[in-house]
Amino acid sequence: MTGKMNFSELPCQDGHRIGVAALDNPASLNALTLDMLKQLSAQLTDWAQDDGIVCVFLHSEFAKAFCAGGDVRAMYHAMLSAESHKEAGEQGASPEAFLTEYFSVEYRCDYQIHQFKKPLIAWGEGIVMGGGIGLFVGAGHRVVTPSSSLAMPEITIGLYPDVGGTWFLNQLPGGVGLFLGLTGARVNASDALDLKMTDHILLADQKEALLAALCDLNWQTVTDHDQAVTDCLSQLAESAKPAWPPSQMIPYFPQIMAACVGRNLDEICQQIQAIDGLGTWLETAKATLKKGSPISAHTCYRQVRDYKNISLADSFRLELGLSVRCGLLGEFQEGVRAHLIDKTGEPQWIFPNVAAVDTSVIDDLFAPMWHEDDHPLADLV
Repeated sequence: MTGKMNFSELPCQDGHRIGVAALDNPASLNALTLDMLKQLSAQLTDWAQDDGIVCVFLHSEFAKAFCAGGDVRAMYHAMLSAESHKEAGEQGASPEAFLTEYFSVEYRCDYQIHQFKKPLIAWGEGIVMGGGIGLFVGAGHRVVTPSSSLAMPEITIGLYPDVGGTWFLNQLPGGVGLFLGLTGARVNASDALDLKMTDHILLADQKEALLAALCDLNWQTVTDHDQAVTDCLSQLAESAKPAWPPSQMIPYFPQIMAACVGRNLDEICQQIQAIDGLGTWLETAKATLKKGSPISAHTCYRQVRDYKNISLADSFRLELGLSVRCGLLGEFQEGVRAHLIDKTGEPQWIFPNVAAVDTSVIDDLFAPMWHEDDHPLADLV
Protein backbone atom coordinates (compact mmCIF):
# COMPACT_ATOMS: atom_id res chain seq x y z
CA MET A 1 0.00 0.00 0.00
CA THR A 2 1.41 3.36 -1.03
CA GLY A 3 -0.34 5.80 1.28
CA LYS A 4 1.43 8.95 2.38
CA MET A 5 0.92 12.21 4.24
CA ASN A 6 1.18 15.59 2.53
CA PHE A 7 2.32 18.53 4.63
CA SER A 8 2.24 22.24 3.90
CA GLU A 9 2.22 25.53 5.77
CA LEU A 10 -0.08 28.49 5.09
CA PRO A 11 1.23 31.99 5.88
CA CYS A 12 -0.89 34.17 8.15
CA GLN A 13 -1.16 37.93 7.76
CA ASP A 14 0.82 38.51 10.97
CA GLY A 15 3.76 36.29 9.95
CA HIS A 16 2.67 33.11 11.76
CA ARG A 17 1.87 29.89 9.90
CA ILE A 18 -0.82 27.22 9.92
CA GLY A 19 0.36 23.63 9.55
CA VAL A 20 -1.76 21.56 7.16
CA ALA A 21 -1.60 17.75 7.20
CA ALA A 22 -3.47 15.87 4.47
CA LEU A 23 -4.11 12.12 4.44
CA ASP A 24 -3.31 10.75 0.97
CA ASN A 25 -4.27 7.13 0.38
CA PRO A 26 -7.48 7.43 -1.68
CA ALA A 27 -7.35 3.92 -3.17
CA SER A 28 -8.18 2.50 0.28
CA LEU A 29 -10.26 5.38 1.67
CA ASN A 30 -7.17 6.79 3.41
CA ALA A 31 -6.40 3.65 5.41
CA LEU A 32 -3.52 4.46 7.75
CA THR A 33 -0.29 2.74 6.79
CA LEU A 34 2.54 2.46 9.28
CA ASP A 35 4.55 5.01 7.28
CA MET A 36 1.66 7.49 7.27
CA LEU A 37 1.37 7.27 11.04
CA LYS A 38 5.12 7.72 11.50
CA GLN A 39 5.11 10.74 9.17
CA LEU A 40 2.17 12.36 10.94
CA SER A 41 3.60 11.77 14.39
CA ALA A 42 6.97 13.24 13.44
CA GLN A 43 5.38 16.30 11.85
CA LEU A 44 3.13 16.93 14.85
CA THR A 45 6.21 16.83 17.06
CA ASP A 46 7.97 19.40 14.86
CA TRP A 47 4.94 21.70 14.71
CA ALA A 48 4.41 21.49 18.46
CA GLN A 49 7.95 22.80 18.98
CA ASP A 50 7.81 25.49 16.26
CA ASP A 51 6.72 28.85 17.73
CA GLY A 52 5.82 30.06 14.24
CA ILE A 53 3.07 27.44 13.93
CA VAL A 54 -0.10 28.66 15.66
CA CYS A 55 -2.63 26.09 14.48
CA VAL A 56 -2.78 22.68 12.77
CA PHE A 57 -5.39 21.56 10.23
CA LEU A 58 -5.75 17.79 9.66
CA HIS A 59 -7.87 16.71 6.70
CA SER A 60 -8.15 14.69 3.52
CA GLU A 61 -8.12 16.13 0.02
CA PHE A 62 -10.32 13.17 -0.94
CA ALA A 63 -13.92 14.18 -0.16
CA LYS A 64 -15.27 10.63 0.11
CA ALA A 65 -13.28 9.80 3.22
CA PHE A 66 -11.32 11.44 5.99
CA CYS A 67 -10.05 8.00 7.02
CA ALA A 68 -11.75 4.60 6.92
CA GLY A 69 -9.43 2.95 9.45
CA GLY A 70 -6.07 1.30 9.94
CA ASP A 71 -4.18 -0.63 7.30
CA VAL A 72 -5.64 -4.00 8.25
CA ARG A 73 -4.72 -5.53 4.90
CA ALA A 74 -1.04 -4.99 5.71
CA MET A 75 -1.59 -6.60 9.11
CA TYR A 76 -3.28 -9.57 7.44
CA HIS A 77 -0.44 -10.12 4.97
CA ALA A 78 2.15 -9.75 7.75
CA MET A 79 0.39 -12.41 9.81
CA LEU A 80 0.04 -14.66 6.75
CA SER A 81 3.69 -14.22 5.79
CA ALA A 82 4.83 -15.07 9.31
CA GLU A 83 2.76 -18.25 9.26
CA SER A 84 4.24 -19.29 5.89
CA HIS A 85 7.78 -18.77 7.17
CA LYS A 86 7.02 -20.75 10.30
CA GLU A 87 5.54 -23.68 8.34
CA ALA A 88 8.56 -23.72 6.04
CA GLY A 89 10.97 -23.59 8.97
CA GLU A 90 12.29 -20.22 7.81
CA GLN A 91 13.19 -17.12 9.74
CA GLY A 92 10.92 -14.11 9.36
CA ALA A 93 9.41 -11.22 11.24
CA SER A 94 6.95 -12.45 13.84
CA PRO A 95 3.34 -11.26 13.60
CA GLU A 96 3.63 -10.17 17.24
CA ALA A 97 6.52 -7.82 16.39
CA PHE A 98 4.69 -6.24 13.45
CA LEU A 99 1.41 -5.84 15.33
CA THR A 100 3.20 -4.38 18.35
CA GLU A 101 5.00 -1.82 16.20
CA TYR A 102 1.94 -0.84 14.18
CA PHE A 103 -0.44 -0.40 17.09
CA SER A 104 2.21 1.29 19.25
CA VAL A 105 2.84 3.90 16.55
CA GLU A 106 -0.89 4.37 15.89
CA TYR A 107 -1.88 4.77 19.53
CA ARG A 108 1.05 7.08 20.24
CA CYS A 109 -0.01 9.28 17.32
CA ASP A 110 -3.62 9.32 18.55
CA TYR A 111 -2.39 10.27 22.01
CA GLN A 112 -0.32 13.13 20.55
CA ILE A 113 -3.47 14.57 19.02
CA HIS A 114 -5.35 14.33 22.32
CA GLN A 115 -2.48 16.08 24.11
CA PHE A 116 -1.61 18.65 21.42
CA LYS A 117 -1.19 22.08 23.06
CA LYS A 118 -2.03 24.22 20.03
CA PRO A 119 -5.39 24.44 18.27
CA LEU A 120 -5.78 21.33 16.11
CA ILE A 121 -8.72 21.13 13.73
CA ALA A 122 -9.77 17.73 12.35
CA TRP A 123 -11.91 18.15 9.22
CA GLY A 124 -13.86 14.88 9.19
CA GLU A 125 -15.53 14.98 5.80
CA GLY A 126 -17.01 11.74 4.45
CA ILE A 127 -16.14 8.43 6.10
CA VAL A 128 -14.59 8.63 9.58
CA MET A 129 -14.22 5.10 10.88
CA GLY A 130 -11.99 2.93 13.04
CA GLY A 131 -8.49 4.39 12.98
CA GLY A 132 -9.98 7.55 11.49
CA ILE A 133 -12.02 7.98 14.67
CA GLY A 134 -8.76 7.64 16.57
CA LEU A 135 -7.34 10.66 14.77
CA PHE A 136 -10.58 12.62 14.87
CA VAL A 137 -11.90 12.37 18.44
CA GLY A 138 -8.75 13.71 20.09
CA ALA A 139 -8.63 16.95 18.11
CA GLY A 140 -9.40 20.13 20.01
CA HIS A 141 -11.74 21.27 17.22
CA ARG A 142 -13.69 18.52 15.44
CA VAL A 143 -15.61 19.35 12.28
CA VAL A 144 -17.92 17.18 10.18
CA THR A 145 -19.88 17.98 7.04
CA PRO A 146 -23.47 16.92 6.23
CA SER A 147 -22.11 13.88 4.36
CA SER A 148 -19.96 12.63 7.24
CA SER A 149 -20.45 9.14 8.64
CA LEU A 150 -18.73 8.08 11.89
CA ALA A 151 -18.46 4.49 13.10
CA MET A 152 -16.42 1.89 14.96
CA PRO A 153 -17.18 -1.19 12.81
CA GLU A 154 -14.43 -3.48 14.13
CA ILE A 155 -16.91 -6.19 15.12
CA THR A 156 -17.21 -7.02 11.40
CA ILE A 157 -13.51 -7.97 11.17
CA GLY A 158 -12.94 -9.64 14.53
CA LEU A 159 -11.20 -6.74 16.24
CA TYR A 160 -12.88 -4.38 18.76
CA PRO A 161 -13.29 -0.59 19.25
CA ASP A 162 -9.65 0.38 19.82
CA VAL A 163 -7.75 3.68 19.19
CA GLY A 164 -8.82 4.81 22.66
CA GLY A 165 -12.33 3.39 22.36
CA THR A 166 -12.15 1.98 25.88
CA TRP A 167 -11.94 5.59 27.05
CA PHE A 168 -14.12 7.50 24.59
CA LEU A 169 -17.00 4.99 24.35
CA ASN A 170 -17.34 5.35 28.10
CA GLN A 171 -17.64 9.15 27.68
CA LEU A 172 -20.88 8.73 25.72
CA PRO A 173 -24.34 8.60 27.37
CA GLY A 174 -25.12 5.31 29.10
CA GLY A 175 -25.58 2.43 26.69
CA VAL A 176 -24.66 4.39 23.55
CA GLY A 177 -20.98 3.45 23.55
CA LEU A 178 -21.80 -0.23 23.95
CA PHE A 179 -24.44 -0.06 21.20
CA LEU A 180 -22.05 1.60 18.76
CA GLY A 181 -19.32 -0.95 19.49
CA LEU A 182 -21.62 -3.97 19.21
CA THR A 183 -23.44 -2.88 16.07
CA GLY A 184 -20.84 -0.81 14.22
CA ALA A 185 -23.73 1.61 13.62
CA ARG A 186 -22.97 4.68 11.54
CA VAL A 187 -23.49 8.05 13.22
CA ASN A 188 -24.41 10.90 10.89
CA ALA A 189 -23.42 14.54 11.37
CA SER A 190 -26.52 15.58 13.33
CA ASP A 191 -26.31 12.62 15.72
CA ALA A 192 -22.56 13.14 16.13
CA LEU A 193 -23.22 16.72 17.23
CA ASP A 194 -25.94 15.65 19.67
CA LEU A 195 -23.66 12.96 21.12
CA LYS A 196 -20.75 15.44 21.33
CA MET A 197 -18.66 13.28 19.03
CA THR A 198 -18.07 16.43 16.98
CA ASP A 199 -18.07 20.14 17.74
CA HIS A 200 -19.28 21.72 14.49
CA ILE A 201 -21.07 20.90 11.25
CA LEU A 202 -19.82 22.92 8.28
CA LEU A 203 -20.53 22.67 4.57
CA ALA A 204 -17.88 20.91 2.48
CA ASP A 205 -17.27 24.04 0.42
CA GLN A 206 -16.53 26.08 3.57
CA LYS A 207 -13.14 24.44 4.06
CA GLU A 208 -11.26 27.09 2.10
CA ALA A 209 -13.22 29.88 3.79
CA LEU A 210 -12.21 28.48 7.17
CA LEU A 211 -8.53 28.33 6.24
CA ALA A 212 -8.71 31.87 4.86
CA ALA A 213 -10.32 33.13 8.08
CA LEU A 214 -7.62 31.45 10.16
CA CYS A 215 -4.89 33.00 8.03
CA ASP A 216 -6.49 36.45 8.43
CA LEU A 217 -6.40 36.28 12.22
CA ASN A 218 -3.87 38.44 14.02
CA TRP A 219 -2.51 35.68 16.23
CA GLN A 220 -0.16 38.07 18.02
CA THR A 221 -3.04 40.02 19.54
CA VAL A 222 -5.34 37.04 20.20
CA THR A 223 -5.05 36.06 23.85
CA ASP A 224 -6.88 32.71 23.54
CA HIS A 225 -6.01 30.90 20.33
CA ASP A 226 -8.48 28.06 20.89
CA GLN A 227 -11.34 30.50 21.43
CA ALA A 228 -10.39 32.36 18.27
CA VAL A 229 -10.62 29.13 16.29
CA THR A 230 -13.95 28.27 17.92
CA ASP A 231 -15.29 31.71 16.96
CA CYS A 232 -14.27 31.20 13.31
CA LEU A 233 -15.94 27.79 13.22
CA SER A 234 -19.11 28.96 14.96
CA GLN A 235 -19.60 31.85 12.54
CA LEU A 236 -19.34 29.55 9.54
CA ALA A 237 -21.50 26.85 11.14
CA GLU A 238 -24.58 29.10 11.31
CA SER A 239 -25.05 29.02 7.55
CA ALA A 240 -24.69 25.21 7.47
CA LYS A 241 -27.69 24.51 9.72
CA PRO A 242 -30.26 24.15 6.89
CA ALA A 243 -28.13 21.33 5.45
CA TRP A 244 -28.01 19.22 8.63
CA PRO A 245 -29.19 15.66 7.90
CA PRO A 246 -32.18 14.23 9.83
CA SER A 247 -31.18 12.40 13.00
CA GLN A 248 -30.97 8.62 12.64
CA MET A 249 -29.95 7.51 16.11
CA ILE A 250 -31.50 10.05 18.47
CA PRO A 251 -35.11 8.87 17.79
CA TYR A 252 -34.10 5.45 19.17
CA PHE A 253 -32.11 6.91 22.06
CA PRO A 254 -34.38 5.76 24.95
CA GLN A 255 -34.71 2.25 23.47
CA ILE A 256 -30.97 1.95 22.92
CA MET A 257 -30.19 2.99 26.48
CA ALA A 258 -32.72 0.50 27.87
CA ALA A 259 -31.59 -2.34 25.60
CA CYS A 260 -27.95 -1.99 26.67
CA VAL A 261 -28.71 -2.73 30.32
CA GLY A 262 -28.85 -6.43 31.11
CA ARG A 263 -27.54 -9.27 33.23
CA ASN A 264 -25.13 -10.44 30.56
CA LEU A 265 -24.09 -9.84 26.96
CA ASP A 266 -26.44 -12.45 25.51
CA GLU A 267 -29.42 -10.71 27.10
CA ILE A 268 -28.27 -7.31 25.85
CA CYS A 269 -27.85 -8.63 22.29
CA GLN A 270 -31.37 -10.06 22.37
CA GLN A 271 -32.72 -6.72 23.62
CA ILE A 272 -30.96 -4.82 20.83
CA GLN A 273 -32.50 -7.17 18.26
CA ALA A 274 -35.90 -6.49 19.83
CA ILE A 275 -35.71 -2.68 19.50
CA ASP A 276 -38.91 -1.65 17.76
CA GLY A 277 -38.56 0.40 14.62
CA LEU A 278 -38.27 0.30 10.89
CA GLY A 279 -35.67 1.77 8.58
CA THR A 280 -32.34 0.90 7.04
CA TRP A 281 -30.23 2.42 9.80
CA LEU A 282 -31.61 0.27 12.63
CA GLU A 283 -31.90 -2.89 10.55
CA THR A 284 -28.29 -2.56 9.41
CA ALA A 285 -27.13 -2.15 13.00
CA LYS A 286 -29.01 -5.29 14.07
CA ALA A 287 -27.68 -7.30 11.12
CA THR A 288 -24.09 -6.23 11.82
CA LEU A 289 -24.38 -7.38 15.43
CA LYS A 290 -25.87 -10.70 14.35
CA LYS A 291 -23.13 -11.41 11.78
CA GLY A 292 -20.25 -9.88 13.72
CA SER A 293 -17.55 -11.64 15.71
CA PRO A 294 -18.84 -13.04 19.02
CA ILE A 295 -15.37 -12.58 20.49
CA SER A 296 -15.36 -8.92 19.42
CA ALA A 297 -18.78 -8.48 21.05
CA HIS A 298 -17.50 -9.89 24.34
CA THR A 299 -14.38 -7.75 24.16
CA CYS A 300 -16.42 -4.58 23.63
CA TYR A 301 -18.81 -5.56 26.43
CA ARG A 302 -15.93 -5.94 28.84
CA GLN A 303 -14.36 -2.63 27.73
CA VAL A 304 -17.52 -0.79 28.63
CA ARG A 305 -18.46 -2.84 31.69
CA ASP A 306 -15.11 -3.02 33.46
CA TYR A 307 -13.23 0.12 32.42
CA LYS A 308 -15.67 2.99 32.91
CA ASN A 309 -13.16 5.15 34.76
CA ILE A 310 -10.00 4.31 32.84
CA SER A 311 -7.66 7.16 31.91
CA LEU A 312 -6.82 7.86 28.28
CA ALA A 313 -3.20 6.74 28.69
CA ASP A 314 -4.22 3.52 30.44
CA SER A 315 -6.80 2.92 27.72
CA PHE A 316 -4.07 2.91 25.06
CA ARG A 317 -1.86 0.67 27.19
CA LEU A 318 -4.70 -1.81 27.70
CA GLU A 319 -5.62 -1.79 24.01
CA LEU A 320 -2.08 -2.39 22.79
CA GLY A 321 -1.99 -5.79 24.45
CA LEU A 322 -5.58 -6.49 23.41
CA SER A 323 -4.91 -5.68 19.76
CA VAL A 324 -1.77 -7.79 19.55
CA ARG A 325 -3.51 -10.73 21.21
CA CYS A 326 -6.48 -10.37 18.84
CA GLY A 327 -4.08 -10.60 15.93
CA LEU A 328 -2.44 -13.72 17.32
CA LEU A 329 -5.76 -15.39 18.15
CA GLY A 330 -6.87 -15.67 14.52
CA GLU A 331 -10.34 -14.10 14.76
CA PHE A 332 -9.06 -10.77 13.44
CA GLN A 333 -7.19 -12.43 10.58
CA GLU A 334 -10.29 -14.40 9.58
CA GLY A 335 -12.47 -11.30 9.61
CA VAL A 336 -10.08 -9.37 7.36
CA ARG A 337 -9.82 -12.35 5.01
CA ALA A 338 -13.57 -12.70 4.63
CA HIS A 339 -14.41 -9.03 4.24
CA LEU A 340 -11.37 -7.41 2.63
CA ILE A 341 -9.22 -10.10 1.00
CA ASP A 342 -11.45 -12.86 -0.40
CA LYS A 343 -14.54 -10.64 0.05
CA THR A 344 -16.88 -13.56 0.70
CA GLY A 345 -18.51 -11.70 3.56
CA GLU A 346 -18.84 -14.99 5.44
CA PRO A 347 -16.13 -15.26 8.13
CA GLN A 348 -15.84 -18.51 10.04
CA TRP A 349 -15.73 -17.22 13.60
CA ILE A 350 -14.22 -19.33 16.38
CA PHE A 351 -17.56 -19.37 18.24
CA PRO A 352 -21.00 -19.46 16.55
CA ASN A 353 -22.65 -16.85 18.79
CA VAL A 354 -22.09 -14.76 21.93
CA ALA A 355 -23.68 -17.35 24.22
CA ALA A 356 -21.15 -19.98 23.10
CA VAL A 357 -18.02 -17.91 23.79
CA ASP A 358 -15.66 -19.38 26.39
CA THR A 359 -15.04 -16.40 28.66
CA SER A 360 -11.56 -17.71 29.48
CA VAL A 361 -10.63 -16.72 25.91
CA ILE A 362 -11.68 -13.15 26.71
CA ASP A 363 -9.77 -13.29 30.00
CA ASP A 364 -6.64 -14.25 28.04
CA LEU A 365 -7.11 -11.35 25.62
CA PHE A 366 -7.20 -8.87 28.52
CA ALA A 367 -4.21 -10.42 30.31
CA PRO A 368 -1.18 -8.04 30.37
CA MET A 369 1.47 -8.77 27.74
CA TRP A 370 4.22 -6.74 29.39
CA HIS A 371 5.35 -5.74 32.85
CA GLU A 372 4.34 -2.18 33.65
CA ASP A 373 7.87 -0.78 33.26
CA ASP A 374 8.49 -2.65 29.98
CA HIS A 375 5.27 -1.63 28.28
CA PRO A 376 5.91 0.02 24.86
CA LEU A 377 3.57 2.85 25.89
CA ALA A 378 4.80 3.14 29.47
CA ASP A 379 5.78 6.80 28.95
CA LEU A 380 2.24 8.01 28.21
CA VAL A 381 1.09 10.09 31.16
